[in-house]
Amino acid sequence: MRIRSLGVIDDAVVELSPGFTAVTGETGAGKTMVVTSLGLLLGGRADPALVRIGAKNAVVEGRITVPADAPAVVRAEEAGAELDDGALLISRTVSAEGRSRAHLGGRSVPVGLLAELADDLVAVHGQTDQQGLLKLSRQRQALDRYAGDAVAVPLAKYTGAYRRLRAVSAELDEITTRARERAQEADMLRFGLDEIAAVEPRPGEDAELAAEAERLGHAEALASAASAAHAALAGNPEDPEGIDATTLVAGAHRALEAVRSHDPALAALAGRIGEIGILLSDVAGELAGYADDLDADPLRLSAVEERRAALNALTRKYGEDVAAVLAWAETSATRLTELEGDDDRIEELTAERDALREELGGLAQALTEARTEAAERFAAAVTAELASLAMPHARVSFALRQTDDPEGVEVGGRTVAYGPSGVDEVELLLAPHPGAPPRPIAKGASGGELSRVMLAVEVVFAGTDPVPTYLFDEVDAGVGGKAAVEIGRRLAKLAKSAQVVVVTHLPQVAAFADRQLLVEKTNDGTVTRSGVKVLEGEDRIRELSRMLAGQEDSETARAHAEELLATARADG
Repeated sequence: MRIRSLGVIDDAVVELSPGFTAVTGETGAGKTMVVTSLGLLLGGRADPALVRIGAKNAVVEGRITVPADAPAVVRAEEAGAELDDGALLISRTVSAEGRSRAHLGGRSVPVGLLAELADDLVAVHGQTDQQGLLKLSRQRQALDRYAGDAVAVPLAKYTGAYRRLRAVSAELDEITTRARERAQEADMLRFGLDEIAAVEPRPGEDAELAAEAERLGHAEALASAASAAHAALAGNPEDPEGIDATTLVAGAHRALEAVRSHDPALAALAGRIGEIGILLSDVAGELAGYADDLDADPLRLSAVEERRAALNALTRKYGEDVAAVLAWAETSATRLTELEGDDDRIEELTAERDALREELGGLAQALTEARTEAAERFAAAVTAELASLAMPHARVSFALRQTDDPEGVEVGGRTVAYGPSGVDEVELLLAPHPGAPPRPIAKGASGGELSRVMLAVEVVFAGTDPVPTYLFDEVDAGVGGKAAVEIGRRLAKLAKSAQVVVVTHLPQVAAFADRQLLVEKTNDGTVTRSGVKVLEGEDRIRELSRMLAGQEDSETARAHAEELLATARADG
């Protein structure tokens, strides 16, 4: 990693060993900036307070070598990133104003993508993680993670059934709590449908009746006009001497017919006049029929107006015309069927809910059994690790408990509370020595013991769900003496299968590292490029001596430092 303008670090390069790297230095020298930098590369929160005073921004750049088929590489390539000779290049910039930018494989990416990759790349652990392990939910998650598919498979089935049960219960509650409102809605719909059914409107009937009412209301005027027009076209029987249009056109046609053979143009006009005569005869005939068929019955007009009034009563309530009224009736009938089916639906949902609760109880039982089996293996593995960490008589165990709840599900003959992850409350217990009762680790472990329990848990995880890199930020706090030596030995063993980076103040731990980095400030209080040094030979002995006695040149401390290094090499 290259770190610029971050905290006390002005410009420094940190080169980590493939195995075990220990980062040391005096308090306040900037050791934790290594952890902070890696956190930024992995999508951690960008705090503008980290930017050095006077600098515009802080920049962290990292090169992470990963297998080409690793999930992190696949996800990165999906985002458009490119590998640089088999490595991912990641950079993060944080401005003094709080803005943050991320780049991955030469491509600008959302910071959230870096956080997605984090789980597959690095496991970061510090004092806050130890506190997190004290939460019961985190302890259950740790157990489930260790168990793998043995718990993941039944948990997936349980989660699906749990979500369905929540949905069914919510719908059932909605139906039952809104029963009164739904009954009122059903009554309103039923009344409207009955009102429409009593009238029995037909599609388009309102337009037909409007036209008929208009015709009946002006029947006398229409009949008089039709008779007058007929007389003008075909003549009046009561006036044989009168002249009508049909007679005149017929005369014109005869006059031309007599001479049409002498001129084609005149013959064409004679044909057109003949067509006019035929048309006049047709119209005259229809006028006569219209006048004869016209019904001026006032009773029919009254019936039409009464029917229109009934239709208007419907359109005032249910739609702008009869078509809209019929559409409302169709929709409302469907809704009424749904509302009237509430009793059936309630019965159906109740039966499904009861069946799901029974199914959930069975799945919860299977989940509990899988966790119980995994807890025994997990506890045994962690206990074995504690023996390697100078806690040979400590015993770790898990307590799996359920809480009685009359509204819960039945598991093993008991009705217990349930949640999205099952019915189990999982708690990690520690008996630090023979005769001591198992107690929750929050109460039964000292600070140093908690650090070792945390490390033991991580070592066990490393064998089941390995990540390429582990970063421990002073998880050896509160530990000293022989226990510190054992922690260093165990970290070295973990480093044989993964990259391990430890920020430590313990020389017993640092001595086991494959590479020791010293972070030191210059006289002006900053860490420059030369302020992060790889310690070898005499330099490493001097730093270990300082860590042991606070005096680099103490002969006793030097002898002890050399002894620590010899012990570590012998173990290696």
